[in-house]
Amino acid sequence: MFDTILIANRGEIACRVIDTCRRLGVRTVAVHSDVDVDARHVEMADVAVSLGGASPAESYLRGDAIIAAAQATGAQAIHPGYGFLSENPDFVEAVEAAGLVFIGPSATAIRAMGLKDAAKALMAEAGVPVVPGYHGEDQDPGHLELEAAEIGYPVLIKAVAGGGGKGMRLVERAEDFVSGLESAKAEARGAFGNDAVLIEKFITSPRHIEVQVFGDGVSAVHLFERDCSLQRRHQKVIEEAPAPGMTAEMRDAMGQAAVR
Repeated sequence: MFDTILIANRGEIACRVIDTCRRLGVRTVAVHSDVDVDARHVEMADVAVSLGGASPAESYLRGDAIIAAAQATGAQAIHPGYGFLSENPDFVEAVEAAGLVFIGPSATAIRAMGLKDAAKALMAEAGVPVVPGYHGEDQDPGHLELEAAEIGYPVLIKAVAGGGGKGMRLVERAEDFVSGLESAKAEARGAFGNDAVLIEKFITSPRHIEVQVFGDGVSAVHLFERDCSLQRRHQKVIEEAPAPGMTAEMRDAMGQAAVR
């Protein structure tokens, strides 16, 4: 067990990690931008370190500054929360090279699953059903526009990095594609430092159901499903488990696909 960890994030996720650490008797270090100096997670933590700047690129995305803060405060491990650097394999390797522990997946696992385009390709190879779309490397706007037309509108433009609805735009008409693409890329660049996108067929009446999976590198199990369909601006508002209306047959099929 660690006696001190640094949380490389802000907001609700940082507060939750700090709450858990308190219950376990673990000392916490918060990091913050200049504009977050009075934020709740800063107040809650045992120690706070300023990363400077105002935007995420100037603060929460500065892996070198975060590692330096961990070393300066005696933290043995870094918890990334979600978003920001949580799915950045280069950051994981830098943390480990500094003699610290990254509380999360390995760099290898993140490279396989951390970017949506690579994850979709891997899932398709494993025979797991995926939403039709384009997740190739060619990011030329003209090429992406052609791919969107072939998929058929409406389409969803999604940043390949990060999550939380950042870098996501619904485009319902061909004439709106270029502006939607530019907007999605700009938001993704600011939030994740990566403006690559993929395009998916937009499902007009979806159910958003997730299956949690745990594995040890040899075998894996699933812990059933949760329905995350109730959202606002692509952010989950309520998660419900078990999913309403889920049949035993569908639960088994989804669980097997997730484990596969």
